[in-house]
Amino acid sequence: MPQIRPYRDADRDALYDICLRTADAGGDATGLFADERLCGEVFAAPYAVRHPDLCWVVESDDGRTVGYIVATDDTDGFEQWFRDQWWPPRQGRYPLSGLPEPTRQDGTIIYAANRAPGRERHAARYPAHLHIDLLPETQGQGLGRALIETLFAELRYRGVRGLHLGMNPANAAAGAFYARMGLHRIDSGPDTAMYGIAFAD
Repeated sequence: MPQIRPYRDADRDALYDICLRTADAGGDATGLFADERLCGEVFAAPYAVRHPDLCWVVESDDGRTVGYIVATDDTDGFEQWFRDQWWPPRQGRYPLSGLPEPTRQDGTIIYAANRAPGRERHAARYPAHLHIDLLPETQGQGLGRALIETLFAELRYRGVRGLHLGMNPANAAAGAFYARMGLHRIDSGPDTAMYGIAFAD
């Protein structure tokens, strides 16, 4: 049975791999990006570096890292750090394509370059946010629930007011899962559905 454990630095490459393999509305995005490390640079690794104490992984019976949850308990603080420290030394590795029609990679690069404190309007009410990804082999075993319950327990212990997350609205299974975990829809748009949960007032 796969086990949940705290993140270790040795898991870093696995975060990049899992992030890519779940980046297409929960499906495998291999081949959709010119540089396949980009997703991990934006949505996984910076959280493990900034908040390793809010990062847990799923380890398979044969010792592979096959899922993770990463989070911040302070969205605006994280976004400032991402803008000022994490992204600048990496931005040059990811030039825009220059094509008339922006590519999937262009969209992720633009998103990363525009991240900044104050841009997420739900951060005051729901200051934490998370990213969770599990490879298909782990799904249906209650591991996603266990990861989220582990994170929520830690956030409650810290007195964090609430948490939000954004997801691709095409990923209906994820939306149903978050609803079962007590999150509710707080906003929606053509590209992102926002969910939130309050821990304390």
